[in-house]
Amino acid sequence: MKQWLEETLMKLNLVETMDQPDGFTRLGLTEEEWEAMAVFTKTAEELGLSVSQDKAGNRIARWETDENKHKPTVATGSHVDTVERGGGYDGVAGVLCGLGAVKELKDEGFSPAQPIEVICFAAEESSRFGISTIGSKAMSGLADYRALENVTDSGGMTIREAVESRGLVWGDVKKAERAPDEIASFVELHIEQGLRVEQAGADYGAVTAIACPIRLLLHFNGKAGHTGTTPMMGRQDALVAAAPLISFISERAGKLSAESDLPIVATASTIELKPNVMTVIPGSLDLGIDIRSVDDSLKEQLERDIYDKCKELEKHFNVTIEGEKLVHNPSVHLNEHVCEKLVSVGSELGFSSLTLESGAGHDVMNMAAKWPSGMIFIPCKGGLSHHPAEEASVEDLAKGVKIIAAYLRKEAGE
Repeated sequence: MKQWLEETLMKLNLVETMDQPDGFTRLGLTEEEWEAMAVFTKTAEELGLSVSQDKAGNRIARWETDENKHKPTVATGSHVDTVERGGGYDGVAGVLCGLGAVKELKDEGFSPAQPIEVICFAAEESSRFGISTIGSKAMSGLADYRALENVTDSGGMTIREAVESRGLVWGDVKKAERAPDEIASFVELHIEQGLRVEQAGADYGAVTAIACPIRLLLHFNGKAGHTGTTPMMGRQDALVAAAPLISFISERAGKLSAESDLPIVATASTIELKPNVMTVIPGSLDLGIDIRSVDDSLKEQLERDIYDKCKELEKHFNVTIEGEKLVHNPSVHLNEHVCEKLVSVGSELGFSSLTLESGAGHDVMNMAAKWPSGMIFIPCKGGLSHHPAEEASVEDLAKGVKIIAAYLRKEAGE
């Protein structure tokens, strides 16, 4: 199995070695993503699965018999697209281990009483359009097609144009939605993209919830002026006014996290400064803020604290600060029973687990809106992700295969 995993990992990544200093770039709805999906299709067919493409471009590899084909399917899967110059395990590990689990079950002569599917979702990453999980949104019926249609990438291509460039029909994408009774449950395997599993000394993580964000855009309005002739007293420097808030966001999030049962993280992550000229006092500044926790009340508390701090800064620095809420998504709680089963099957295999929440979004959060869903994390070296040096060991991938296979065996068995 380990040799098969290593070889198939490279095939799905379209390389002959995982040592890629410039990383992997397979943006959603590009030829590169479709090439990796073609490898997924070929690999699944070699395992004896039938593969179809839905109207949103998701690939569905299905194991069914004449006796079970009308029953709800037990599904697993993830994605093969990447961020710009990212790693080769984020998403790919879930697709790889899903196929590996099917291989293990077939090798042992298992006969499923319910269909089993490995799903390769299209366009999970937000790197190209700023919109994530497009394929799984379509499958679960969560896509807002009117809002999506004219969103563009950096080259000016719309999502609609990108979809149609892949041979799909924009007006048919909504037909990718599946009925509630089609899927019995869904489980996604992913690298953790963090250090909690590794630091706990656990073999894998069983995920309870997905932390969805509040994202704010704050507009600091001061007054530009000559850096050499404007006295220090009475300046309205937008950057100077924003500087204390950046530290406040980090410090306040750390304090709230330490005081709470569930963690919260917050990042001042983007700055656009105008006029951004060496000899001109910054007259305006836009500050982007990302706040995440599975405890929605914590996110809302920090948002209030940020606006209270802004009122202080306005008075102290003689600027105005206007806030815009870009995103406010409630966190997604995964199915407790599926989580318990993922802990149980791992324990039966002799593996230790850590129960934790995810700070990043994944396809499973959309599937959970319609079907009982769960997630497991396998460790990734140093917690590094979205980076060329991202890595999960073949031993951890093999453990993931065993856990997914055990779950499928139990859920789709006689």
